[in-house]
Amino acid sequence: MWLGFALTSALFLGLYDVAKKQSLKENAVIPVLWLHTLFCSLIMLPFTLLSAKTGTLDGSIFYVPIGDAHLHRFIFLKAAIVLSSWVFGYFGMKHLPITLFGPINATRPIIVLLGGLLIFGERLNLYQWIGVILAVISFYMLSLSGKKEGISFTHNKWVFCVIMATLLGAVSALFDKYLLQNYNNMFVQAWSNFYQLALMTVILFAMWWPTRKKTTPLQWRWSIILISVFLTMADYAYFYSLTFSDSLISIVSMIRRSSVIVSFLCGAMIFREKNLKSKAVDLLVVLLGLAFLLIGSLR
Repeated sequence: MWLGFALTSALFLGLYDVAKKQSLKENAVIPVLWLHTLFCSLIMLPFTLLSAKTGTLDGSIFYVPIGDAHLHRFIFLKAAIVLSSWVFGYFGMKHLPITLFGPINATRPIIVLLGGLLIFGERLNLYQWIGVILAVISFYMLSLSGKKEGISFTHNKWVFCVIMATLLGAVSALFDKYLLQNYNNMFVQAWSNFYQLALMTVILFAMWWPTRKKTTPLQWRWSIILISVFLTMADYAYFYSLTFSDSLISIVSMIRRSSVIVSFLCGAMIFREKNLKSKAVDLLVVLLGLAFLLIGSLR
């Protein structure tokens, strides 16, 4: 059952990246991200209010429990980590081809695995080490593909943004391993969105609003709403998959990264990006590395 939710999450996560790329094209990053957090919060608000004020959702999978101050501090920390990852990721997504952004971001499970090694004392088997080595090789291959488009992995600040987004996303995934084993998934998802909106509102008025007339203007696009819809569905499926007692965070994280297949195909068909043959080979190495991680995790 949890594998099905993980695959569903991967599908919507790929569509989320496509909607994000379309929304950010020649658009202001910070207000687009603020609108995204706003719409995500509006989607979760009815569930939160109905849970708090009525008994309509009691006992259902959409019920949002009331948490104490201690739990809210955890959720606020998670929201700050995720939002930091998004800020870096959105800037990277805007300025890099999605066919390059996706494979880099798909190496996130490798970092989660290494984090489990360092933080939780987990041990890697031979298959997992092969997966790690393939991930390193794929990253080098991606840097060569990037050079063909004039993108240097060592000197391009947008590549740095994607790398930071990937690292912070991995930290968030490791934190999820703790949160979702101890707390309700709807509570984590709903209040993460609310705190992200609060933090993003501060960033909007501190960084973008004072200079909005001198920087890239905000252009409204309906794809901005789709960012929130797709991510909310992807996150719900992800969080719900982790509530099953037999679910494994490492496998769920790897399955979610298969979303890169969706975004890569859309980058080729919708955005007409270049150098696809070379990037396709790079992507295959990334997926092969994930496959070895999956085999190693199942052993």
